Amino acid sequence: MKKVLLSLLAVAGCLLASSEAVKAQTPQQPLKIGVFDIEIMMQVMPGYRGVDSAVQVYERDSLANEYDFYQSEYHRLDSTYKADSAAGKAKSVLDLQKQSRQQVAMNLIYWQQIAENKSQQKRAILAQPITEKVVAAYKKVLDAKKFTLVLKPNSFEFFGSSAVENIFVLVAKELKVALPQELGGTGNVESDEAKPAGAGTKPAPKAH
Repeated sequence: MKKVLLSLLAVAGCLLASSEAVKAQTPQQPLKIGVFDIEIMMQVMPGYRGVDSAVQVYERDSLANEYDFYQSEYHRLDSTYKADSAAGKAKSVLDLQKQSRQQVAMNLIYWQQIAENKSQQKRAILAQPITEKVVAAYKKVLDAKKFTLVLKPNSFEFFGSSAVENIFVLVAKELKVALPQELGGTGNVESDEAKPAGAGTKPAPKAH
């Protein structure tokens, strides 16, 4: 048994040494850093303003009407509960009314969060074709350029550093869309395609 154990340890040692030797002989990929943000790039795409306008209409009409309904429904349920309670209705009936009133009240209390979630879901649905185009172009650039690390614009100090490549320019070129100056472009498709990838300034934060 002791001989078998020693043999296994010897084999394990040989495999470990071999693995370390392979690692030592394999050249490490140089660190290649880029900067990009899918949501910011989507705002550059043709058609995104239409999505933004549609979401604003949805918030103004559909969500506003839904909030008004909850307010009206709460007052109705509250009045009914108080009237039935004063009339001495059965406890089971009052409990159901109280539960319904409480559910509507919770929607009113957390309406800001509920409305924001619904608005984001609506935007995601309307912008899906744009998202798919940007993601496809982004993946194509990543496969071609072999970036080691991709950072978002606001996650570091010096966006114009030569050590960091501006992926916005590369993706815009792939999509054939003009890139604004704050993302390193010139606002013209032909000029942006000829612009060095490292040029640019820090992108502005997302506007709502």
